[in-house]
Amino acid sequence: MNHTILNTEIQEFINENLNSDTSKLILKGIPFKNIDSKLIIEQIEAKKKCTKKLPTWFNAKNIYYPNKLNIEQTSSETTAKYKASLVSGKNLIDLTGGFGVDTYYFSKQIEKVTHCEINTNLSQMVRHNFKALNISNINCLNDNGIEELIKNDKTFDWIYIDPSRRDQLKKKVFLLSDCTPDIKKQQKLLLMRANNVMIKTSPLLDLTATLKDLNYVREIHIVASNNEVKELLWILEKNYKGKVNVKTVNFNNKDSQFFEYIFEEEQQATASYNLPLTYLYEPNTAVLKSGGFISVSYKLNIYKLHQHSHLYTSNNLLEFPGRRFKIESVLPFNKKIIAKENISKANITTRNFPVSVKEIRKKLKITDGGEIYLFFTTDINNNKTVIVCTKAL
Repeated sequence: MNHTILNTEIQEFINENLNSDTSKLILKGIPFKNIDSKLIIEQIEAKKKCTKKLPTWFNAKNIYYPNKLNIEQTSSETTAKYKASLVSGKNLIDLTGGFGVDTYYFSKQIEKVTHCEINTNLSQMVRHNFKALNISNINCLNDNGIEELIKNDKTFDWIYIDPSRRDQLKKKVFLLSDCTPDIKKQQKLLLMRANNVMIKTSPLLDLTATLKDLNYVREIHIVASNNEVKELLWILEKNYKGKVNVKTVNFNNKDSQFFEYIFEEEQQATASYNLPLTYLYEPNTAVLKSGGFISVSYKLNIYKLHQHSHLYTSNNLLEFPGRRFKIESVLPFNKKIIAKENISKANITTRNFPVSVKEIRKKLKITDGGEIYLFFTTDINNNKTVIVCTKAL
């Protein structure tokens, strides 16, 4: 960590050039001789990445940033706040602290928090930034989190761990056994040192397969932002024997959508089916990832269009964890019949349908956009159907 970067004139230069073309800045030359210009460019690019993702850091003075890749990989403040809402108690240890965004928000809920980071430079940055943010209840350790647990008999109310999803060649991995540290091997140690463990994993992990790898799972949280799944969170509780509660959340600019169900009850639940009625519902990505398709019908008392279509319908407009549409008409998948509707522009979605969106657009000569939404799907009678909709507010 080069403290020269925190000099007032350099900080002013960084702030003045957040919207500058960094390649042009390099060609023009950085007006500071006592520091590597690449470091200043790195600070500009990283800070700019924080504008919306990490506004607390962006708006604070004298924050030291890692490279922009590290910023891209860290939690957003939105997801970090959500994780913090799940914990309580006197002490928590973050075994893979990184840039410290999750640790920062854990410190709002927990009396004493420990931040472990094996990278010395990053650990120093985080320690400095916590001081700049006036946080005093976080202890920063430049150490491997797992090794810290092994050499120390201390116990915690919570352990948080976000295993690295890159191998030795820096290639992306997502299976638990391929991540570092290997959670499958370390979960016994984790539950020896804490009553509760929160594990953040890749959104790509299969829920059923991962439940076979982990013991004592109490909850699975599927966290999406603007309809993109960002994180899977696995809550382990020492000696827990109950059923697994799956909780989904989708944060967007207007509101937040929540849905939850009991994992083991999905197989026993029964869905109700019907042809398209007055309204159509499309689950958000967190719900789709959860696999609770029967539970959506059962818990919300809503009809499913087909076992494999994952679209729902009702006569009355209901609250729903996803998008809601008013059905204007229902057409068979027939080129001549669809052509009579004179639809030249529409938003197209396919669900349980054998033809791709690209092929449909080409075949029907429909461009993207507008206020009309077309859902190409299969109904309860196994008929290929086109549902013409508008947004339901």
